[in-house]
Amino acid sequence: MFKTLALTALAAGFSLSAFAATELTVYTALEPEQLSAYKTAFEKANPDIEIKWVRDSTGIVTAKLIAEKSRPQADMIWGLAASSLAILDQQGMLEPYAPKDLDKIGANYRAAANPPGWVGMNVWAATICFNPIEAEKLGLPKPISWQDLTKPVYRGKIVMPNPASSGTGFLDVSAWLQTFGEKQGWAYMDALHENIGQYVHSGSKPCKLAASGEFPVGISFEYPAVQLKREGAPLDIVLPKEGLGWEIEATAVMKGTAHLEAARRLADFSASPAAMELYKVNFAVLAQPGIAKPQTELPADYEQRLIKNDFTWASKNRDLILAEWRRRYDGKSAKE
Repeated sequence: MFKTLALTALAAGFSLSAFAATELTVYTALEPEQLSAYKTAFEKANPDIEIKWVRDSTGIVTAKLIAEKSRPQADMIWGLAASSLAILDQQGMLEPYAPKDLDKIGANYRAAANPPGWVGMNVWAATICFNPIEAEKLGLPKPISWQDLTKPVYRGKIVMPNPASSGTGFLDVSAWLQTFGEKQGWAYMDALHENIGQYVHSGSKPCKLAASGEFPVGISFEYPAVQLKREGAPLDIVLPKEGLGWEIEATAVMKGTAHLEAARRLADFSASPAAMELYKVNFAVLAQPGIAKPQTELPADYEQRLIKNDFTWASKNRDLILAEWRRRYDGKSAKE
């Protein structure tokens, strides 16, 4: 009898292990509130795979991946700036893969190679979050341009993301250098620096600080601005007239993953119309055209306001740009 019970238990053990979910370690810089919906939808469609998130800001995730190059810990990246993924791609860290719906992805929202090293999900772009209630108390005018933010009236009243840790911060800096030219771009940031109260290590935090009134002006991106405004925060969403720096949130399979088949299934899902339906809840511009819906908080010509962005230049010059930025401005960075 005992022998029978032991054999039954052993058989049950084999059965459980046979049906155990594959744990997929996924690095991401997605906003925390987005993770649950994305994970739930993928695991419902793929019940034999379980996502284990490793989340942080773009710069920190990028640095972590590069530090782990000789011994990769991630199987997959779901939601990281394309300029960061381009660096990993150049270093041979990504497994080229053409997801099933690649033909539906816009050519400007994926790596140029075929199969591509990374594939886009959606776009996020620079936004000024302006608190009119706090601004009125302080006698501050509403800015309409990037240049407005250099006016002495805003001294100490602006918060923005640190580009070394935040993808939003880096898209701001690289966009200003492209929009104004390198010499004038650094001159612009010198003037802006005089008005910065603090550089923080998150792209969404400046908007949250503006919403709470801690700073009347926050340089951020449209996702937190729209979400906070929908929740009733006293915010005006300002899209500066010179144009908006922007980035592609993208997906990639890590070279050397022990779970290649599972990672490719996540890549398939991320590029699918089903995933785009999830992304459109949060973003107005998607990698698959024809799915996004207008967001009433943003103008109808929002996509046309995006600058002509050279991602190759931005990724190749990232280290040099960040080194120069730190040399000039790091004294006002938050300590954590």
